[in-house]
Amino acid sequence: MHVVLMRFTDPARAPEAAERLRGLDGAVPQIRSLSVGLDVTGSDVSYDLVLTTRHADAGQLAAYQRHPEHQALAAWLTPLLAHRAVVDHLEPTRRQVPGPPTG
Repeated sequence: MHVVLMRFTDPARAPEAAERLRGLDGAVPQIRSLSVGLDVTGSDVSYDLVLTTRHADAGQLAAYQRHPEHQALAAWLTPLLAHRAVVDHLEPTRRQVPGPPTG
């Protein structure tokens, strides 16, 4: 999973960024799911936008990060940011819960 928190130098740019980020879904085959959210509180500690993408594995995440559509959007987006925080992690596999005994 790839989670990015973004704080813009001008928070009014966040909605446009959100729309452009949503455009990656379907354009980049390594994305299994994509979610974009805009901050609703505007507190001093808030970021303006959060992006979450899910990938089949770490290799797919790396391929997503190298994809030309991602690279082009990052080139547009990065100069607009005052700060960003990123966490890339692997989701734990779901533990199989045994069913009732048979027989």
